[in-house]
Amino acid sequence: MIMNTSINRTSLESDLKSTVKGEVYFDQKMRGLYSTDASNYRIEPVAVFTPLNEDDVILAVNICRKHKVTVLPRGGGTSLGGQTVGHSLIIDFSKHMNAIVEVNREEKWARVQPGVVRDNLNDVLVKANLLFAPDPATTSRANVGGMIGNNTAGTKSILYGKTVDHVLEVKILLSDGEILHLKNLSPQHYQAQCQISGRHGEILSKVQDIVEPLHDEIKAQYPKVMRNVMGYNLNEFVDTTDWNLAKLFCGSEGTLGTLLEAKVNLVDLPKHAIVCIVHFSTLKEAVKAVEPIVAHGPSAVEILDHDVIHLAQKNLQLAPLCEFFEGDPEAMLIVEFYGDTKKAVDQKVVDLIEDLKSKELGFAYPIRSDGAGMARVWEVRKNGLGIMLGRKGDAKPSPFIEDAAVPLNHLPDYIDLILKYCASLDVPVSMYAHASVGLIHVRPILDLRKQLDIDKMNKIAQRSFELIKSYGGSLCGEHGDGLVRSPFIETFYGPKIYNAFKEIKMLFDPLNLMNPGKIIDSEPMDHHLRYGTEYQPKAMKTEFHYLDDGSFGQAVEMCTGVGACRQTLAGTMCPSFRATRDEADSTRGRANALRLAMAGDWGPDGMQSKALFDTLDLCLSCKACKSECPSNVDVAKLKSEFLQQYRDKHGTTVRDGFIKNSHSMAEKFSGRLSPLINRLQKTILFRKILEKVAKIDSRRILPDFSRELFEKWFNKYDQGNIKYEKKVVLFDDTYIRFHEPQVGVSAVELLNSCGYEVILAKAGCCQRPRISNGFLKLAKEAGLKTIKGLDGYIQEGLKVVVCEPSCASALVDDLPDLIGDRDLRDRIKANVLMIDVFLYEEITAGRLEVKFKPIVDQVIYHGHCHQKALFGTTAMKTLYEKTEGLSCSEIQAGCCGMAGSFGYEKEHYDLSMKIGEDRLFPAIRNDNKKSTVVACGFSCRHQIESGTQVKPVHWVETIRGVINKNK
Repeated sequence: MIMNTSINRTSLESDLKSTVKGEVYFDQKMRGLYSTDASNYRIEPVAVFTPLNEDDVILAVNICRKHKVTVLPRGGGTSLGGQTVGHSLIIDFSKHMNAIVEVNREEKWARVQPGVVRDNLNDVLVKANLLFAPDPATTSRANVGGMIGNNTAGTKSILYGKTVDHVLEVKILLSDGEILHLKNLSPQHYQAQCQISGRHGEILSKVQDIVEPLHDEIKAQYPKVMRNVMGYNLNEFVDTTDWNLAKLFCGSEGTLGTLLEAKVNLVDLPKHAIVCIVHFSTLKEAVKAVEPIVAHGPSAVEILDHDVIHLAQKNLQLAPLCEFFEGDPEAMLIVEFYGDTKKAVDQKVVDLIEDLKSKELGFAYPIRSDGAGMARVWEVRKNGLGIMLGRKGDAKPSPFIEDAAVPLNHLPDYIDLILKYCASLDVPVSMYAHASVGLIHVRPILDLRKQLDIDKMNKIAQRSFELIKSYGGSLCGEHGDGLVRSPFIETFYGPKIYNAFKEIKMLFDPLNLMNPGKIIDSEPMDHHLRYGTEYQPKAMKTEFHYLDDGSFGQAVEMCTGVGACRQTLAGTMCPSFRATRDEADSTRGRANALRLAMAGDWGPDGMQSKALFDTLDLCLSCKACKSECPSNVDVAKLKSEFLQQYRDKHGTTVRDGFIKNSHSMAEKFSGRLSPLINRLQKTILFRKILEKVAKIDSRRILPDFSRELFEKWFNKYDQGNIKYEKKVVLFDDTYIRFHEPQVGVSAVELLNSCGYEVILAKAGCCQRPRISNGFLKLAKEAGLKTIKGLDGYIQEGLKVVVCEPSCASALVDDLPDLIGDRDLRDRIKANVLMIDVFLYEEITAGRLEVKFKPIVDQVIYHGHCHQKALFGTTAMKTLYEKTEGLSCSEIQAGCCGMAGSFGYEKEHYDLSMKIGEDRLFPAIRNDNKKSTVVACGFSCRHQIESGTQVKPVHWVETIRGVINKNK
């Protein structure tokens, strides 16, 4: 049997790099980034390979066989059981081998490569009203190949079953180089193919020899629950005439071979759907209600416990979606129905509610039948895992008994007993997931750096195992065996079936080349822990205080590996990953790099190393991760912290000096000198010199400086010569003061038209350029004066409004955490607002009665990344909708790609433009200049003009208020 004991890395690397076309990585950084997934485990791989095509995969596996190196196929790396970590060559299919090869609408199937993402597949299929049905919470980044390897299920499994029920055919590569095409065969065809010479006939024949004598044992030992993915699917060959060995491969976790292509079944999109969210006063009542609810024939019944409910209400991204919450429930059940008519699904909910009320179950039953409303409900549910794992502190909800499934009639007893046992060990618990099929993800909250908690983990796992066996359930309902549940398989099934598993493994993979240590011959579940007792990150002095996170280390460790940053269809996170598809450029990759450096894995100077600099270099500091990551990991802040330490050790460049002093330079070059400076900046000679000296790309033209300063205009401006009843402070940022005073002018006019006298803040720079680029010491020193200046107005009872989103985020989020005064932070956060948010809140609170008139007729608007992350675009959208005679729509795009100085930097220019081309530029071009393009970000406006030749305006330049003077 192959063991990775004496690998000649130099020879292996040489063979791979000289033979395959895809990227091959042997460096410490990439091996570190692939050493974890979303589980408790960490094992550093031998190397990482991203194949371009099937030939690449075949060549790589042949080379591994020659070098006696094991192979681990991997997709999105979202495994919760540790299936996708190992000391192997990891073959990552997600970057290149992600094509939809063929779709047959009439026969309802699709042929796909393993790296295609489930939601991306369905985004194509929706045009044909078809759906690939399995729907785990990670559908936005789960690869179909990984779903097959894991035998994934999801929220609708009560209706659609597991992935095994939708796999029609697979094309797999065995470790000996043979390629098998496995599909459904009648008894006659199966017997005929058993006679074929070679590996294909041998495997079909011997599988039959292994399984048929165990018919009665399989029926007796396999649990009678809808959810069981433990071990190999031998039960798929009991009481059936046709055999399909694709179903044996499904759920094999890469231990039998490597998937090259799959043919999967598709179903019709449901015609009508409705969701009822049943609220309960106690968790026990919610669990008790599951069985009577299932009797009504729902498509899904999902539970959220009090932890998930409360965390969702505090989560930046999810809190606005929680409008369906009523009162203070201890638990909720999300109940969904499908039907052919609206009348039919409506009646199902009526019947359900009447039944629950008659049984005195639940206290509130809000219903959502519109697409947007249902989407909000499911978004909260799908992020349940991420927000649960994003709990502050060292103790986290840990996945090791979370995948247990029991018959519904035993579910209340199992949950009650396991919770009581955890309580007896003083271990709190979080829960969520698939109540409809008896699978509630129970997560004991433990700190696995402590031996005491590791011991508790083992005790709880053993107790859960005993209960599951006694109830006839399964220890593994959908998350797979991996490193966490494989140790229980032999005891669970008994020696006969376990020996059959070993025979199956040996038959397909006689060299033990494929993902060893999973399903059979596993190590104890407490080995290879990511955070074990040996994990001792270095304490470090930081500039930020991490008032909410506790420390830099705890902020880094908020990343749990669920991989939400890898999704590409919607949202903003993570712009550079969307462009490169490289794990290193994902939020998860960067957080992992920081953790490894912090823990000393990258040497004593890891936190000041060039390797870490390179890993963080493509982070645009967009802050999308702060809201879109379920755990709210703020990599932008973490990058700033690192850059300060890096600059302390390595010094600064000429370009760094320009960024660091951008405010003072703007002050110097605006005014009388601006016409000369502006003309000079546009010349090719100047741009080429700047590129050589400061590495500012010569294809960029720096922003113009203003001839008339905004403050000078304001001092001359007559605000209507009337007595205003209300006052507001306008933060005059660097861009308004020295580059685009017309934005400040429009802001003043808009506020005046809404009945506010405007006071100019004159508080100084927000320090955004310094913060984003790691000059935190300077930012803190100068920013303290700015914050205190604004706080003076606040303590007079005034609100401060800001036009530039990046300035607003610096003022309410970054600077207060640099300063470290909680009371000051809270005052700033409550009273410094984006200008649209301010007006929206004034109207909503009844303090402002105003209508709006448009200055333009038609608008498409792009939300700045910081705006969407911290403030949202709801206020701007709502105010537009209140403006008669104005049509508006939001551009469904992510980051523009400019990100302050990022898009000006020579080494980043091409990526910057590629990010803009992702969705933003095409949306604007497709509008054919019919609409006024609105972007509140200074950088966004310049990037849009550069990429589309359309000149955008700020939101304040498009509307004015009209006060009803009769009021």
